[in-house]
Amino acid sequence: MNLNNLYSFVFFSILFVNILSSQTQELSGRITADGNLEGIHIINKSSYKYATTNSYGEFLINVKATDTLYFSSIQHNRKIVVITSEIVKRGTIDVKLENYITQLDEITIGKILSGDLGWDITGSENKSSINFYDLGIPGFIGQRKTQIQYRYIEASEGRYISWGIPPKPNLWKILNKITGRTNELKGHFEIEREKNTIKHIKDIVGPKFFKNYNLDEHLKSEFYHFCSDDTDFQSRCHEKSDIEIAEFLEEKLTEFKLNISSRN
Repeated sequence: MNLNNLYSFVFFSILFVNILSSQTQELSGRITADGNLEGIHIINKSSYKYATTNSYGEFLINVKATDTLYFSSIQHNRKIVVITSEIVKRGTIDVKLENYITQLDEITIGKILSGDLGWDITGSENKSSINFYDLGIPGFIGQRKTQIQYRYIEASEGRYISWGIPPKPNLWKILNKITGRTNELKGHFEIEREKNTIKHIKDIVGPKFFKNYNLDEHLKSEFYHFCSDDTDFQSRCHEKSDIEIAEFLEEKLTEFKLNISSRN
């Protein structure tokens, strides 16, 4: 084989491989996971094709070699799968998703002193602890985001259309909006935030608070629920100091006792 023939062979071989890899075909897939298998989102991030699973976790989607499939579900951890030529040739794929485990927000526990509502503010000893600034090393400042927060940001971030030549639509954001996934994630985020706030009140603030304010033990759960129903609950309690939360609890306790009295 002379040099020209060798070049021609290499050229047509590369061309043939590119033609094969650019051909799309329907891929039949099945997801295995715990919980509900219906409505899991499958996105071809290379071609922006979209599919959802049926009640058996089955789906159909057009793919080609080197495409990237993105699997997303509220109940499961997200997963990314790169389509190989073997998968395309086989025409089927099985994907296992792991259960999503909710992680609670990081909570900073403040010291709560006994006494009246002021909780001995002036008598508290505030000593600064050693931090990464003292050691001259970089560190993270602020509240760490949970998985649900990251999912909500991922689903809603960016503009719907990036204006350029040519304009490029943000199909991922548009798709999440159309399917209702953005609103669903937002709802899950708000529920998670409320649960974390209530947990902090029950575990940290409440026990100290009720050392100074009397309420029957069997009414405390109802009282916490009564507080969370207030429209100002999040603004008054989420990421607030224990003293600020105690002030809110004192106001609500007066209302709660009036409601209890009116029922009796």
